[in-house]
Amino acid sequence: MADDEAIDLPEPSLKNVLDQTSLQWVFVGGKGGVGKTTTSCCLSIQLAKSRKKVLLVSTDPAHNLSDAFCQKIGREPTPINGFDNLSAMEIDASQEAVSELEDSAEDDVFGQMFADLQNSIPGIDEAMSFSELMKQVQQMDFDVVVFDTAPTGHTLRLLSFPTILEKAFAKVWELKDRFGGLITQATALMSGGSDPAAAQEQLLGKLEETRAVINKVNQAFRDPAKTTFVCVCIPEFLSIYETERLVQELSKYGIDSHNIVVNQVLFPEKDAEELSDWYESAKATLPKEAQQVCSKLLARKQMQDKYIGQCFDLYGDDFHVVLMPLLDYEVRGVEKLKGFSELLVEPVDLEE
Repeated sequence: MADDEAIDLPEPSLKNVLDQTSLQWVFVGGKGGVGKTTTSCCLSIQLAKSRKKVLLVSTDPAHNLSDAFCQKIGREPTPINGFDNLSAMEIDASQEAVSELEDSAEDDVFGQMFADLQNSIPGIDEAMSFSELMKQVQQMDFDVVVFDTAPTGHTLRLLSFPTILEKAFAKVWELKDRFGGLITQATALMSGGSDPAAAQEQLLGKLEETRAVINKVNQAFRDPAKTTFVCVCIPEFLSIYETERLVQELSKYGIDSHNIVVNQVLFPEKDAEELSDWYESAKATLPKEAQQVCSKLLARKQMQDKYIGQCFDLYGDDFHVVLMPLLDYEVRGVEKLKGFSELLVEPVDLEE
């Protein structure tokens, strides 16, 4: 019976993400400092093996893709050295559409009206810029887009933008129906009386176009066939706690999440008891300094095992939980990222 239950447990790898060819959007997120960028880079490298065109997008204002790949990456898709089907770009979703709006505001009255409308609804400016980003990414015709996101709070706000905009536009349309005459007079006043009907039509047309994009994005985000979220954490209390909050919030937004990557794991193929037995048997032969090092290492390993156990208790039945080892070198540059990425799909054998 136990063997049957073990067989039914999700595989501890991200092969399921690679095998799901319908996926178009893959978000990688979690608490700050847990290895989101490394994980998103490695996942993109693996996806590039089976997809025609892969785009990795950093939405974290503190970008790290350039550092990870050891090459300059900007606001436009930049081909990654050593690949012919993997590109990356670093953008700030909260600033992406600001310059465009300022330019349009200078050009005509309609642009000023649209900018004023955005400024009148709290948070809608950032949400609108996110919609412009999504529109831009959709037009690039990539098979799959991987988002290296900012720490959890910023990411949750980012993912809530489609819902925020949907509600905002519903309110605008409700006001339009209730106060159509007043809106016409206000439009005439703002347009200087030149052609109020045309100005109103242009404003509403722009809003309708943006709403259509937002609805499409919202539907895609809530479609598990097209979108999934990979949670990244480390085996420590605050990170595990934040992951639980993230999973709950994603569920509230209707966004699929069934993969968790646990980074910086000390000797994932061994458990603390096994190492403790070895240490007790060899302790007398070790110098004092080595005893201190081993003692601290074992304390850290025991703490990690405790939280890894909690992680499997919480998610092991429904999530693919991948343990990624702590290495004795930095994972920077294409070759090291390629090597590390293999552990996402061929994880350490915990039964050895």
